[in-house]
Amino acid sequence: MNFPTSAAFIAHSEKILAIESLTVSFDGFKAVDNLSMSIDEKELRVIIGPNGAGKTTLLDMICGKTKPTSGSIRFRNVELTRLPDFQIVREGVGRKFQTPSIYEDLTVGENLEISLPQAHGVWASILFKRTRQVKERISGIAEQIMLADHLQTKSGRLSHGQKQWLEIGMLLVQDPDLLLLDEPVAGMSPREREQTAELLKKIALGKSLVVIEHDMDFVKSIANKVTVLHQGRMLSEGSIDQVQNDPRVIEVYLGH
Repeated sequence: MNFPTSAAFIAHSEKILAIESLTVSFDGFKAVDNLSMSIDEKELRVIIGPNGAGKTTLLDMICGKTKPTSGSIRFRNVELTRLPDFQIVREGVGRKFQTPSIYEDLTVGENLEISLPQAHGVWASILFKRTRQVKERISGIAEQIMLADHLQTKSGRLSHGQKQWLEIGMLLVQDPDLLLLDEPVAGMSPREREQTAELLKKIALGKSLVVIEHDMDFVKSIANKVTVLHQGRMLSEGSIDQVQNDPRVIEVYLGH
């Protein structure tokens, strides 16, 4: 892989995430093609674009699931492309996929508890204790994700939207500085979408978020800045009003 030198990132020193000339090819097809962008501290960035634009592939590369062909991803000056996915999590990057990944036979509280960093690993789980601090941490996160009244509820009995919130909570207990969320309101009711918008805006008061979403009303309600991808490249970037009025965006995405 070809990585730009550190000098290329001097301008991005205040950014939490700096992506430079990122490319990934699958059998000659460039799913992401020479993409450069950056995310600020405590920014809520939304990425939109038609199917096949490279949105999910971009998140896959940030979290280490997919390795780029070339280019660089720096998280607080740490080069992520050289790290395995578990180390990227330890650096402070959390990822939520499109389908909720929770343990449906466990309660909400148990799902949150096993996501705590101090509960990871064989020996850690054996030595793990439910201290007052642990209980307060779980209770606080449950309150934040609107599931405080469901700590003893089996997760399989939650609504689809509540399952999405629980998975966000499972990320929050790990205390990442950057959250990557792939279509977090897919399948939610209108009321759940409104509640999720408020939840993400509150999270963004202390953390950075990158959200992939197709629901434009939801995008309008949360985004600090919107990035539009098309065929693996950046098509447009700016406020929601700027991208909605960009003729290129209208032609390839919003017009359809």
